[in-house]
Amino acid sequence: MALHSFPEVLQNLIAEFHRLPGIGRKTATRLALHILNAPEEEAHALARAILEVKKEIRFCSICFNITQEDPCEICRDSSRNHRQICVVEDAPQIMLIEKTNEYQGVYHVLGGVISPLDGIGPEDLHVRELLQRARDAEEIILALNPSTEGEATSIYLAKLLKPLGVKVTRLSRGIPMGSSLEFVDELTLTRALKSRSEF
Repeated sequence: MALHSFPEVLQNLIAEFHRLPGIGRKTATRLALHILNAPEEEAHALARAILEVKKEIRFCSICFNITQEDPCEICRDSSRNHRQICVVEDAPQIMLIEKTNEYQGVYHVLGGVISPLDGIGPEDLHVRELLQRARDAEEIILALNPSTEGEATSIYLAKLLKPLGVKVTRLSRGIPMGSSLEFVDELTLTRALKSRSEF
């Protein structure tokens, strides 16, 4: 059955699924048809979960991690080293580092990397807030993806942070250039954390 022959409400659902990252037209159609054929309670549960996420989840006012409570669980944890801040591009990278059980400091989510081609400059990221936090820190670990944009952002941040007298380190080079942290295994990430070098 061609897409244009689906009823309008089903086409709308397919279009919404298609807007999600990594979801092509065929997958969007399969998902929409699954919802159509699923029990009504399942559809209601999905809708409820989506609405709850939009209503309940916010960004931590300290580190910009995703959280239900502000500040987030990590920022509230007094057993962590609050003078060691690991800078990441986005919140999912925190979960990756936490899985290693190696790092006991806190985090700062930049909200992306500097990318002039995409119209993203330093003013679009949480750089100002990082500089404020860095005044009370002993070490800032730059754990940005080893992409061209990640590297440029790391260099930019290091130039701003060093005059503040804070130690600036980066993850070891065990992570291949051009790769993304989400595709790096826990052992490699653990080694990268342990053998980080000064910037």
